[in-house]
Amino acid sequence: METLRSWASPHPITLSKKTFKSCAVGISSAVRHSSICETVSPRRTAVFVGLSSLTAGLLLPRFTSAEESSKKYTPFVDYIDGYSYVYPSDWRDFDFLGHDSAFKDRTAALQHVRVAFIPTKKNDVRDLGPMEEVVFDLVKNVYAAPIQNPTIFDIQERTVDGKNYWTFEYELESPAFARTAFATIAIGNGRYYTLVVGANQRRWSRVRNQLKVVADSFKILDIKKPAV
Repeated sequence: METLRSWASPHPITLSKKTFKSCAVGISSAVRHSSICETVSPRRTAVFVGLSSLTAGLLLPRFTSAEESSKKYTPFVDYIDGYSYVYPSDWRDFDFLGHDSAFKDRTAALQHVRVAFIPTKKNDVRDLGPMEEVVFDLVKNVYAAPIQNPTIFDIQERTVDGKNYWTFEYELESPAFARTAFATIAIGNGRYYTLVVGANQRRWSRVRNQLKVVADSFKILDIKKPAV
């Protein structure tokens, strides 16, 4: 069963140093360290990419038709690391430093999806603190570089099979460049998972709905311990 809870501001919230007090500092610093320093060795042989249209239909949000799923999206399922999502069928995989999997548009490299995870002792994303405060802290203090101006447009919580997922839409703007993205965070298997999918701000209005499907498709899978 799937439930959805949303938070949306009537006006986009541009964050500054005085917008809020920092929260979830431990998780934030760990995510920052992982995204910069960790090196990942691809293990594509242990992962199923391009499964059947039936499997794709199961992974996609309910509002996406089975016909659309088979033509427009390809499922990525990692049973070893315990997660799955879908990505546009015309994208290709690539190595993104500090991330477990990543796919990008063939012509627009900045239009891509990536997934990373770090260890955590927490059991659920709600254990991080109030949703709005945690998301504001992540965008302002983890995702945004010092020269970037972050803005949050929307935050949603969905619950699938007892697991909670937070998905939020945000923009990072610098003097010469702006990028808009969705991020989905969730906790399970003793891991803090982060999926980010975005594009150049100038392309966002054209690809937003497509990328929202990717963000909403992320799902944690139970990692089965090997038999002794």
